[in-house]
Amino acid sequence: MNPGISRRTALRLALGVGAGAVLTACGTGGDSDASGDLTKDNITLRFTWWGSDARHKRTQQVIDLFTKAHPNIQVKGEFKDWNGYWDSLATTVAANDAPDIIQMDELYLASYAQRGALLDLGTASNHLATADFDANALGTGKVDGKLYALPVGLTTYSMIVNTDLLKQYNVELPDDSKWTWDDLKTIGAKVSAAGGGKVTGVQSWGFDIGGVNIWARQAGSSLYDDKGKVAIDPAVLAAYWQYLLDISKSGVAPPASVSVERAGAGLDQSGTATNNSAFGTWWNTQLTSLSAASGKSLKLLKLPGEAQAKSPGAYYKPSMYWSVSSRSKHAAEAAAFVDFLANSQEAADVLQTDRGVPANSKIRQSIAAKLSATDKAAAEYLDAVKVGTPPRVTPKGASSVETILKRYTEDVLFSRKTPQQAAAAFIKELQGEIDAA
Repeated sequence: MNPGISRRTALRLALGVGAGAVLTACGTGGDSDASGDLTKDNITLRFTWWGSDARHKRTQQVIDLFTKAHPNIQVKGEFKDWNGYWDSLATTVAANDAPDIIQMDELYLASYAQRGALLDLGTASNHLATADFDANALGTGKVDGKLYALPVGLTTYSMIVNTDLLKQYNVELPDDSKWTWDDLKTIGAKVSAAGGGKVTGVQSWGFDIGGVNIWARQAGSSLYDDKGKVAIDPAVLAAYWQYLLDISKSGVAPPASVSVERAGAGLDQSGTATNNSAFGTWWNTQLTSLSAASGKSLKLLKLPGEAQAKSPGAYYKPSMYWSVSSRSKHAAEAAAFVDFLANSQEAADVLQTDRGVPANSKIRQSIAAKLSATDKAAAEYLDAVKVGTPPRVTPKGASSVETILKRYTEDVLFSRKTPQQAAAAFIKELQGEIDAA
């Protein structure tokens, strides 16, 4: 997610006035056939993605490798930054002129898939192999039981600890195979006491949906049910906010004003990056950026509470996906190109971890020797952590969930609402967004 644009704004760009009409119009989907043989005619595929200049250069290198192997297939890149990407995609879908291959995000997957804009990749098995993808990884790209998106990279929620700070304050590293959320409070309190007000034990969270998902899953609940309705137990959600309020009030985490300020800033201004907090919840693939920013030794730990949980809280989250337009005139060739992106060693050697730790387990192992120490640690963590069945894909209408979550977390931290009041209001508002979609 580009920090310069809110998720709510991105949603409006993607599914707003005009775009919404388009996606509704193409609700019947296309008639693409990805099962036939690859054409021998000269054709052009359009491929769209968002990202930095470095990503554009790497992706073009992969395109060149593919077209060298398939001289009759040209691939035209249409790349943009995050701000303009969803507006452009919605516009092209509206005009029945969508690119053949689409870089997709989890927030919008259900919205496009359920309106028939994406090809069921299960129909492309003649050209797209998925055998080297874990079933839980593939599950992240399914909507209503069909695979509309192939995960590119994977990440999972983790606790990152500054081991230099623990050594400085003579605090023992916890055993992450069995520690609890109460253990985190206890250890965090020791760090805060030793830090004398300059360093807190824990960086407060509650501003991204990953934390809610973990807490709910460990309690045997879930944010959404299979039908896309808000299903989290209000008592479970209230307990989540009560925990955050407790660590803030007790000094284990920073005061509310500091936590909210840091949450609104970039990664470099976080408590972890500035060495002002010893523990913080992060996606494991953020280890490299955080290590570079902090200049200290950081280590990935498994989440507290996993050993005691009713079911694994940890799950795979895709960095992004590859999807194919349901209206592509060259669906078989588009699927073959996705196969090259996802499964070929040539592409992996170029892309490496640019789009996250590869979801393809075979590819992930093959590039391990080429990774930096922190990227390697992130990949090893992904292989080591026990994950459960992925959460239900964000329902149509719920793409603004983190904007809503952030507001209620602030209300709780500033004592404008009790955790119970926030839980009830959050559930009502989020369900309202889904119902109105």
